[in-house]
Amino acid sequence: MNTPRLTHSTATRPAIAILLAAGLLLPLASCTPNRQERTLQLQTDMRNLVVDARDKVFPALVNIRVIAIFYGGGKENKASGAGSGTIVTSQGHIVTNHHVVDRGVKYFVTLADKTEVEAELVGADPLTDIAVLKIKTDKLTDGFTMPTATWGNSDNLIVGDTVMAMGSPLSLSRSVTLGIVSNDERVFANTWSNDREMDELEIDGETTGIFTRWIQHDALINPGNSGGPLVNLKGEIVGINTRGGAGIGYASPSNLARDVADRLIASGEVVRSNAGLALKPIDKTGYTEGVFVNSVTDNPPGPAAKAGLKAGDVIVKIDGKPLTVRFVEEIPPLLRDIADKPVGSTITFDYVRNGQPGTATVTTEKLLRERGDETAVRGWGITVSQITERYARERRLKDTDGVVVTSVRSGSPAALAEPPLGWGDVIKDIDGKPVTNIKSFVEQYRAIMTPGIASPEKIPENLLLRTDRRGKDQLTILKPRPKPDFDPTREVPKPWIGVAIQPVLRDLAQVMSEQTSSTISQGFRITRVYPRTLAAAADLKVGDIITAIGDTKVSPRTLNDSGLFQRTLRQLKSDQKETTLTLIRDGKTLTVNVPLERTRIGPEEARKQDNKDFELTVRELTFFDRDDYDWDDSISGVLVEGAEPNGWAGQGGLSGGDLIIRIDDTPIPDLETYRATLEAITKAQPQRVTFVVLRGVNTSFKFVEPEWKPTVVEGNK
Repeated sequence: MNTPRLTHSTATRPAIAILLAAGLLLPLASCTPNRQERTLQLQTDMRNLVVDARDKVFPALVNIRVIAIFYGGGKENKASGAGSGTIVTSQGHIVTNHHVVDRGVKYFVTLADKTEVEAELVGADPLTDIAVLKIKTDKLTDGFTMPTATWGNSDNLIVGDTVMAMGSPLSLSRSVTLGIVSNDERVFANTWSNDREMDELEIDGETTGIFTRWIQHDALINPGNSGGPLVNLKGEIVGINTRGGAGIGYASPSNLARDVADRLIASGEVVRSNAGLALKPIDKTGYTEGVFVNSVTDNPPGPAAKAGLKAGDVIVKIDGKPLTVRFVEEIPPLLRDIADKPVGSTITFDYVRNGQPGTATVTTEKLLRERGDETAVRGWGITVSQITERYARERRLKDTDGVVVTSVRSGSPAALAEPPLGWGDVIKDIDGKPVTNIKSFVEQYRAIMTPGIASPEKIPENLLLRTDRRGKDQLTILKPRPKPDFDPTREVPKPWIGVAIQPVLRDLAQVMSEQTSSTISQGFRITRVYPRTLAAAADLKVGDIITAIGDTKVSPRTLNDSGLFQRTLRQLKSDQKETTLTLIRDGKTLTVNVPLERTRIGPEEARKQDNKDFELTVRELTFFDRDDYDWDDSISGVLVEGAEPNGWAGQGGLSGGDLIIRIDDTPIPDLETYRATLEAITKAQPQRVTFVVLRGVNTSFKFVEPEWKPTVVEGNK
């Protein structure tokens, strides 16, 4: 028999290790020739299984890049994220995790041929952490054939089955790892006490996993693998990898994921019934049959409470069918059976309360989302959220009308309002117009602020907001009209000499005296003679130690005297043309006549511009900036002092120290031009703004994509 030469790929090494550990393979050195051939053949067969399974899924495996919006600090913050997914339909539907696409506003997927295309969100289901994207096929080349992967039956998995985790760990290129199924019905419960109750997992304020019995496996996954497929050796998707760590991975079973994905593709959401109760196994309760009612939704009452069920009841039959739930692993399928009934269904619960039997007929209601839509309004400096029924119940609000303030930007109109707006305030109306939900709030905000794009004076000077603050009806005066930019007050020009200096204190003077074998006095050492100044033409050199200005000694005693030299200069008469400096050079005392000129503007006095839209602060270029960066007079622009990392400019790549030399096609020679250019851009509201910057010695193009209108990020689609 001709045995093919083997090269063990990364994917097959774990498989070989599994077989070795199981005793199915022996080290080749200890094998007889026949056994060695059989061992090599087993290795070849295993490798071929892995490669064949890989090749059935890899073409449909995609990397997902997400541009998301988060809210905090009274503003909108952009962030980027990454995950994995699998194409499952010829129309380009991709199955991934809800937490991969959560709060996303733009989605990009990288296909197997490394082409990046845009995708759109079809729907997401936080309760199972499953989401579906769809590739925008109009951007694909003619003749492109959509690769797809095949679903497998997760019910056929058993502990010990070999599985592969595929995806893009740490946002790297596609990879595959190998392992086995460790547990096929994992749930997360409190294992540190006798209380066998399911832990309520949350992702960004939304409950997840209550319907899921996870597939636990040891195929290595890392951040970036989320949403990628768990694949059996037939090349079928048997799970969607969701979370993991410390060598343990958890995947949503394919039968659950496929059902959710199909429902999302069909209608964009998963409609579920809500009975308004939480269940618990009877283990440790003292009961021998049924399932324990741990709580019922109340205030306002949910379906179970309306039907008369109470916390502490033990349900022994559902629609006439007896049941006994002893273990926490039995809870998710039971909750899913209830949730999958059509909304408005009637469910009969036979229960026992204090030893007495009873019956309750529950009419289910639609299971509503837990997290509300959110948005930020830059002009007022707040972020707000839709009030959901859950939020209203937890805060004991009378209804869901209005929007709730979730954060306030320091120094904004909201922070300076009378009294200031704060976290948890519920905005009920604006100038007497009711705010019913986030849509009506955004519409009112736009109507008030949009006229100010062209003419700020058209924005009202005062607005009266009525808010609910912890049950108290409160009025707040908000001043939304932006204040004009004021340039800093500059000091009256004083006499100045174009040198940079450092104080020479006693210890430094002593060490210098010892090294030069000459007497060095305390004073100010010249560290640079600025070019293009009158001082550059005088007899001054780096290393000279100035001990007097005219007849006034300048002898610093401590670092607090560092400004003594400049203070002494400024005491000279404003019309004085020159002065004398007494200095030490090469151990000798000299007197040098030096012409005086007017003080130069420094960075602390430079005029600035703080743009709230782009979250970008710039200032004019100063003499000292040119000297620090070695820029001559041919270089002009405005210097970036700061760019909020998650703001528009920061997301576009601008950062402190960049010199903006052009915006779109407009050169930026000074701050006035910069201001006028941004004002024109604000009025035009383009989709993209190009900043050309000088960073060090290199020119760089930064493409900024503004979101001019308030972006409402849906809590759950």
